[in-house]
Amino acid sequence: MKKLYLVRHAKSSWKEEGITDFDRPLKGRGIRDAHTTAQWLQKQEEAPELMISSPATRAMHTALIFAQELQYPFSDIHIEANLYHGDRDDILQALAKLDNSIHSVFLFGHNPTLTNFVNHCIDHIIDNVPTTGVACLKFESEDWKALGQEAELIFFDYPKRRKKK
Repeated sequence: MKKLYLVRHAKSSWKEEGITDFDRPLKGRGIRDAHTTAQWLQKQEEAPELMISSPATRAMHTALIFAQELQYPFSDIHIEANLYHGDRDDILQALAKLDNSIHSVFLFGHNPTLTNFVNHCIDHIIDNVPTTGVACLKFESEDWKALGQEAELIFFDYPKRRKKK
């Protein structure tokens, strides 16, 4: 069994003019949401064996916050260039490179790619993976190269959902 945590980057800032989309930083709210979401995951005893991130600043910063909260070494975060402006196949290619001894992966990326990937794998539709949203998928396969289209959605969580409770 393989567990894949798809994490959309936290809320980013559009405040600074002249900055590229790739280099956009997180907003204060995004930083807070990343910390509280990672803390929530820690309380659920969810822990990564591996973290993979898009190289974009907002995704990397989100991954670093999660790593800090989940006691994952910063230097062990893998950067996958194709996750920035990537698609479903880019996610599958990044996963296909993994050693099968790894069973739990956190992948930090962007929309619409993450929402499309989740919807392709489950039997119902999620309208949108919001910023700092986490969709946890369980695949029955033991081989990252052989992930099929069918996965079980273990949970789907995001900051506003926890604030409603």
